[in-house]
Amino acid sequence: MSQELSSLSLVETAKAIATKQLSALEVTQACVARAERLQDKLNCFISLDRAGSEDQARRADRLAAEGKATGPLHGVPVAHKDMFYRRGRAVTCGSRLRQGFFPGFTATALDRLDSAGAIDLGGLNMSEFACNPFGFNVLVGPARNPWNPEYIAGGSSSGSAVAVAAGIVFGSLGSDTGGSVRFPAAICGVPGLKPTDGRISRHGMMKLSFSLDNAGVIARSVQDLARLLRAVAGHDTLDPTSAMAPVFDYEATLDSPVAGCRLGIPRNYFREGIADDIRQRIDGSLEVFQSMGVELVDVDVPDPSAMEALATTIILSEAATIHAQWLAQRGDDYTPVVRERISFGFSFTATKYVEALSLRGRILAETLATAFAGVDALHTPMTLAAVPKIADIESSLRIKSDLSFDIGHCTRPINYLGLPALSVPCGVSDDGLPVAFQLVGRPFAEHLLLNLGHAYEKEAGHTKLLPI
Repeated sequence: MSQELSSLSLVETAKAIATKQLSALEVTQACVARAERLQDKLNCFISLDRAGSEDQARRADRLAAEGKATGPLHGVPVAHKDMFYRRGRAVTCGSRLRQGFFPGFTATALDRLDSAGAIDLGGLNMSEFACNPFGFNVLVGPARNPWNPEYIAGGSSSGSAVAVAAGIVFGSLGSDTGGSVRFPAAICGVPGLKPTDGRISRHGMMKLSFSLDNAGVIARSVQDLARLLRAVAGHDTLDPTSAMAPVFDYEATLDSPVAGCRLGIPRNYFREGIADDIRQRIDGSLEVFQSMGVELVDVDVPDPSAMEALATTIILSEAATIHAQWLAQRGDDYTPVVRERISFGFSFTATKYVEALSLRGRILAETLATAFAGVDALHTPMTLAAVPKIADIESSLRIKSDLSFDIGHCTRPINYLGLPALSVPCGVSDDGLPVAFQLVGRPFAEHLLLNLGHAYEKEAGHTKLLPI
């Protein structure tokens, strides 16, 4: 895949195919070739379907020649975290227990991307059962950060962030239960969106937590995210938890003026222990917003540390319920870190679990009435510390079974509230790895977050330079 072609955005690629400057087949073949060339270095695919994706591309080109292009993603190659079910295709969920699993139906989100014309290249690497933030699994090993393959790519949607950041695909679906879209997107240098609870159907997506799971999107630009979100968002009769709220034309509002918008800057929690170089990049992003006429307002957020603990109670209690039978019958097929983390869910009492669930509405209402009073969105760091090396995590895990809770510091409270959150790159740290900030909005305010993120990208001089 030529460097010029691989640096195109999803929107640019869709336009080039629509205007017949490129064919779906040549773009797909270029993406597959790049995937094969970089696989040994980045390890971002679990399954790559060269023949199937080329067949999809040929069909797309035939339809285009007949004037029957199928939608706004017609002919654009994508690939997804290997936990979205597709009828007749092996889906591993990054685990031994799902080896040889062929679902009998297709996830609604994949169906909707198919209807929009996207070309699905295959299943992307992920943390085992979406249950660690490092991208580790027992089948193929960890995905590697394209900025420096010695470092983790994050998790659990590791392959999604790597494949997008490395210019292999133009967009990807991931899952976000405690930060699993936003964290890998942030440290791989691409934007990622966790939408409002229920905004995207979860039908056909592997479950980790009934209450906090979300499908999310990762792409090369905020505009690309807007197009992907519109394609997959909306109520689904197959998922009774999906929201009835109307779907915006997210691209139509991207260029709305942001002058006069008010960003809340939390005084508490979110910057506790932040490294100096990361703080400098986060402060720099705030200066860019100020230069566009955005007003910064200091706010207090109701105890996010309590939200983080309550989210952990819900996630692990529900994960233990989902995995109880497998843990009893095939416990040795889990890696120790995942087995021990999920099994910890059995230690929570029913009263603690129900309390964690029942407090969500009250704490959300309090947060909207206080932290969001008089502001349009919140601005926080995405991470507080340097990205770890794969070897350092592996060494630490031999001593301590779970290092993951620190990584979710800025993200897990947002999952507990069920609010939309957008991770946007804002530079690189002193060790040369990406840094990002997080925008958090009111329920179903994805259009505003995307508007602010897009404005930042343009003003900050967002580039499409590939890290590899």
